[in-house]
Amino acid sequence: MDRIVAQIAAELKVRAAQVQAAVDLLDGGATVPFIARYRKEATDGLDDIQLRELEARLSYLRELEDRRAAVLKSVEEQGKLTSELRAQLEAADTKQLLEDLYAPYKPKRRTKGQIAREAGLAPLADKLFADPSLDPMAEAAGFINAEAGFADAPAVLDGVRDLLSETWAEDAALVGKLRDWLWTEGLFQSQRVESANENDAEVAKFRDYFAYDEPIARVPSHRALAVFRGRTAGYLDAKLVLNEEVLPGKPTMAEMRIAAHLGWSPQNRPGDALIRKTVAWTWKVKLSMSLERDLFTRLREAAEATAIKVFAENLRDLLLAAPAGRKVVMGLDPGIRTGVKVAVVGETGKVLDTSTVYPHEPRRDWEGSLHTLAKLCSLHGVNLIAIGNGTASRETDKLAADLIKRLQSLAPGVAIQKVVVSEAGASVYSASEVASKELPELDVSLRGAVSIARRLQDPLAELVKIDPKSIGVGQYQHDVNQSELARSLGAVVEDCVNGVGVDLNLASAPLLARVSGLTQSLAGAIVRHRDAQGPFKNRKQLLDVTGLGPKTFELAAGFLRIREGDNPLDQSGVHPETYPVVQRLLDQLKLPIHDVMGRSDVLRKVRPEALADEKFGAITVKDVLAELEKPGRDPRPDFKVARFNDGVEDLKDLQPGMVLEGTVSNVAQFGAFVDLGVHQDGLIHVSQLSHKFVNDAREVVKTGDIVRVKVLEVDLERQRISLTMKLEMAAPRAGARDDNAYRPAGRHERAARPAAPAPASGAMAAAFAKLQGKR
Repeated sequence: MDRIVAQIAAELKVRAAQVQAAVDLLDGGATVPFIARYRKEATDGLDDIQLRELEARLSYLRELEDRRAAVLKSVEEQGKLTSELRAQLEAADTKQLLEDLYAPYKPKRRTKGQIAREAGLAPLADKLFADPSLDPMAEAAGFINAEAGFADAPAVLDGVRDLLSETWAEDAALVGKLRDWLWTEGLFQSQRVESANENDAEVAKFRDYFAYDEPIARVPSHRALAVFRGRTAGYLDAKLVLNEEVLPGKPTMAEMRIAAHLGWSPQNRPGDALIRKTVAWTWKVKLSMSLERDLFTRLREAAEATAIKVFAENLRDLLLAAPAGRKVVMGLDPGIRTGVKVAVVGETGKVLDTSTVYPHEPRRDWEGSLHTLAKLCSLHGVNLIAIGNGTASRETDKLAADLIKRLQSLAPGVAIQKVVVSEAGASVYSASEVASKELPELDVSLRGAVSIARRLQDPLAELVKIDPKSIGVGQYQHDVNQSELARSLGAVVEDCVNGVGVDLNLASAPLLARVSGLTQSLAGAIVRHRDAQGPFKNRKQLLDVTGLGPKTFELAAGFLRIREGDNPLDQSGVHPETYPVVQRLLDQLKLPIHDVMGRSDVLRKVRPEALADEKFGAITVKDVLAELEKPGRDPRPDFKVARFNDGVEDLKDLQPGMVLEGTVSNVAQFGAFVDLGVHQDGLIHVSQLSHKFVNDAREVVKTGDIVRVKVLEVDLERQRISLTMKLEMAAPRAGARDDNAYRPAGRHERAARPAAPAPASGAMAAAFAKLQGKR
């Protein structure tokens, strides 16, 4: 553990004592949100990002130590564990290096090299390599052994080749050097498989990779995953190649590096031809494919890590989107023939009413729909109308606009807003077990409208009920490691829920289950206790819940809020364990709690050191004072909505040069997708986000942002929209080139990198192709 702690401390650039404290807390069952918020004193202020990295590295390094112990035991049992090898194994700091060192000792199937060694050819192999001046055929004559499979001198020399090449291929130092060199110099190349019809719609999605190569170390995540997906589908062939001209009879760059590592160079000696042949065999048969697999694995893992990071960041932005708050909301789940499903939910999310209207084809009951909706609005005092962004959303948005006009004509003081919200995952929720328990009396089709309404009130509270992978903000989410994706997204949800806090008397079981220390069973027990005994009056009553003990109370209590309860502190983020600190503060100020909470003029005069003691230091006291200053503060932004342009309802309504307002629906490294309300998201390529260089789109925008954009190009045939946030830019002429656009370079362009500018339509098509399947 000392080694693990020291390594993590060095990586995080913190003290070993901080890491050790965090490890002890994690091993003791504490959660990352709890440690980050309520154990700053112990970790000296490690934040949730550092703690998540620490947690991941701790898991990896412990697995590494377990594997190291197994390797040491295996080699020792073989009687081959020298002091030098032990030192190398002990010093290996990655799983890859550990496996490289273990390769010569790893139990394996009987190989040609082993057969040669068993036949006694090892002395001959060592002799010929040590002294190339010897005649290989003459020396081999003394080792002929027909019974062992070596009936003549050429067969013996083939055995020498197999034995030496196998030995060299298991040289960890050589393998490591070649791997590093290939990562630096290798090209990631893809071509269309001949049997794949390029006119097929599915195959055509990968057209940008039919003749593509790029330095493997610089391949962005989305391009790597696109090629791997095309290869898995059988449309693309991927290889690792070097930018060299291979000539017959001449050694390749890889072979020359192997020879240099071995300290051998050709000098026209009798044995040089055998050694040259063996070096070539080592590369072509033993190392080239295995190293390609290693580097493709490295590329895929790096690409997956980036894709998961992008997904996690988009999910965080979506979960922490501004809540409309306690308002009565009408949710409209648009549909054509099946009608528009309607649900009105109260300020607490309770379903007040439901209906179905048919304003669109085939009934076209526009007036009847307006009458029904107006009646519901008047009856329940609707403040907001939430419209799902699926099929018929624009038509339904127009219906809502007419509804608002009608209501305002009848009552000029009425203030109702309409908002188009993402309905991603609503259908998944509707058919889920959670929805069946929450809304057993409602038809599945109406549950989606309820979800749409509630996610406007509180996106976090509603979206936690849905598998994050179904929310639609991921890039190549089905191509990445699913367990790692689930772990990462679960951590994001946990951090978001605990960062905002949860109303103990209103929260659903799925939301409570995300609170620090709580499980699904405990969350269910809390809801049952609440239903049976009534609302919680104070946090202490949590201990009355079956199965909830002191440890769980410690981990969860600070993140649970009770409004209008017995103790005003219970609606804040002040942990019950620090209530004595607050009492000392009140005694010092000689004021009641109501005259202190929210009073920055009073609290900022208090010296934290004066309230600190052995149990709670100045860091904890500062946090308590900050929470008292803004009790129960919500870290999410204020609620506002994008306003779609009238008359822009379909792709064909868009024209280059139009300036529109929209909502960022998804962000990838190469750009951001924006919902303009025309059934198809537009793309702002990363080069169009700012006049300054932007490496990652998230430097400028995030999911949920409301942005003003200009239309650059509309491709009706391919259903694609190119946008810019450089509003003062003129719209491009047809066929104009975008100098900032990326176009994958073909092999014939290697010498001319960076690639020549590509047509804007090509860049737009490529970027859209990268995010196929995002929904």
